[in-house]
Amino acid sequence: MDIFEFMKERSIARLDFLRDKEPSARDVVSTSTYPAFKEKMAESGHEEVVFFYDKAINARFIVGIHSTLRGPAIGGLRVWAYEKELDAIKDVLRLSRGMTYKNASINLDLGGGKAVAWLDERGKTPELLKSFANFLIMLEGRYITAEDVGTTVEDMDFMCDEIKSKPDKVCVVCRSEARGGSGNPSPFTAYGVYDGIKLSVKRVLGKDLLKGLTIALQGLGHVGFELAIKLIDDGVNLVVSELEEAKIKRVQDYAKGKVGFRVVGIDEIYSVDCDLFSPNALGAVLNEKTISALRCKIVAGAANNQLEDEEKDSELLHKKGILYAPDFMINAGGVSNAAMEVFDRMHNIPYDKETVFKKVDEISKNLLDVYDISEKENISTYKAALKLAEQRLR
Repeated sequence: MDIFEFMKERSIARLDFLRDKEPSARDVVSTSTYPAFKEKMAESGHEEVVFFYDKAINARFIVGIHSTLRGPAIGGLRVWAYEKELDAIKDVLRLSRGMTYKNASINLDLGGGKAVAWLDERGKTPELLKSFANFLIMLEGRYITAEDVGTTVEDMDFMCDEIKSKPDKVCVVCRSEARGGSGNPSPFTAYGVYDGIKLSVKRVLGKDLLKGLTIALQGLGHVGFELAIKLIDDGVNLVVSELEEAKIKRVQDYAKGKVGFRVVGIDEIYSVDCDLFSPNALGAVLNEKTISALRCKIVAGAANNQLEDEEKDSELLHKKGILYAPDFMINAGGVSNAAMEVFDRMHNIPYDKETVFKKVDEISKNLLDVYDISEKENISTYKAALKLAEQRLR
């Protein structure tokens, strides 16, 4: 019996797991998932993980609050059809921990959190979002949610309507600009990644301009598209990998007559001869197999949790002489935007885009510090980024 099955059988709507404390429902320790979950929660150092179950619509949610040391935990709501419960648990633990380091690395006064909604055959429905919004109120502002994989700005607006009776609690950000929110965070994420790419190219190749370089771009979703347009405008030749033909076509049409553009298979993208590989899809794409296939000097992209095994795979990249831009640092533009919406709402002042761009400009400065630490101490850039972030968590 899994944890959610346990909750369903006993009609439990909420189950809290706190660091170094026994769960409120003692019998849950006998479920099949609990031993692995407890071990992983201890390893990642989470403050709190909350399981929510809405029996009426069979809705299952997990909220991971990794750290509130610097402020309320912030992180998006990921809506995904997981194969099994442990997959959902692993995702929320990895992503929420990553948010802690991301926010600390760019000096945001916010902690790290994440939520996942486990889809069934009905998919994402208004009832599902309404259920999550009602559970979100129970966390009393300790966790702030935002757009993520599987959710949209419109979803954030919808959930805001559901919690409008709790105006004192900042629970949902990335609302539409028409509703006074910061809107889609993708352009800010892409802007930060683009700046990080330019810095990394200057560091490794000694070039001030990207023109004429070849970049292998994995994923042409919201952020990947924005990034691709910026790179094309700079005269970069693109080799892309993407599952959806429509997404390929809109970038291909923009690139026509301007730069080289080639489409390769999902697995082929790793072995492309290029200057830089940019992962912008889902995580855990960098592992022993794919790293051995890489034929580039730099890895820099927007995807979260790019390393399958963070310590081992970052060391492999380091030993191979490939400069890796730590994902939680280079892709922090989106959360910088969301954070500004949080702070502006707390102080009842209008949201300001220009202030966000100034904050996103700091990403490159922090990356430069990480590269210097890595070179000076002969450690991987991932370890150097953790070192910098942990200094700010003390």
